[in-house]
Amino acid sequence: MDRLKNLREEVFEANLGIYRAGLVTMHSGNASGIDRESGLVVIKPSGMDYEKLSPALLVTTDLLGRKIDTGETGDQLKASVDLPHHLYLYSHCPDLGGVVHTHSNYATSFAVQGRPIPAYLTAIADEFGPEIPCCPYVDNIGDHIGEAILRHRNSAPAVLLAHHGAFTFGATPRAALKAAVMLEDVAKTCHLALQIGNASPLPAEEVRKWYDRYHTTYGQAGTEDTD
Repeated sequence: MDRLKNLREEVFEANLGIYRAGLVTMHSGNASGIDRESGLVVIKPSGMDYEKLSPALLVTTDLLGRKIDTGETGDQLKASVDLPHHLYLYSHCPDLGGVVHTHSNYATSFAVQGRPIPAYLTAIADEFGPEIPCCPYVDNIGDHIGEAILRHRNSAPAVLLAHHGAFTFGATPRAALKAAVMLEDVAKTCHLALQIGNASPLPAEEVRKWYDRYHTTYGQAGTEDTD
């Protein structure tokens, strides 16, 4: 139960993080996490404002979407309507421990256009590699969104969904939060730059250099935080 309690805290912090960063409004969007040992998933409840959220109000399910009795208030609540997409990603991507979904403004402005975000910036090359992909539009029935994300996923911890928003992911809920914050930050810079004129992506060899450095020697050992 300590593992589940810790996961609740991590998922709560991720949900609070996307709200504090301005990536979601009212009750849109969600963050989740999975405990791989038990196969349990914790996610934001459907339609709940972030200001009212607490760890006890998060919903716990198994990988089939069945609610689990944990003795918390969240056991009585409906899980996010995006739960099936989160479950699909967890079921098909064993490297994922956290998933975030937002409709953040600048990232979604590219999704509205159905456009990926190339590595215009070294900050994109660092975190995301050669580009942040964008899936063509799919509806929200069944596993359509999860399937589309997997078809278009690359080395980036983020995928845009045309006419919808963005999903980010990582080894932990915190890593998925970090990717969501960085996605919106680089999307804003690129959006503003493209108002001035055309932009050219970094050459592939430069992208590789920045990506390799960031993922091998950057930051402090044993931490996820980068600056």
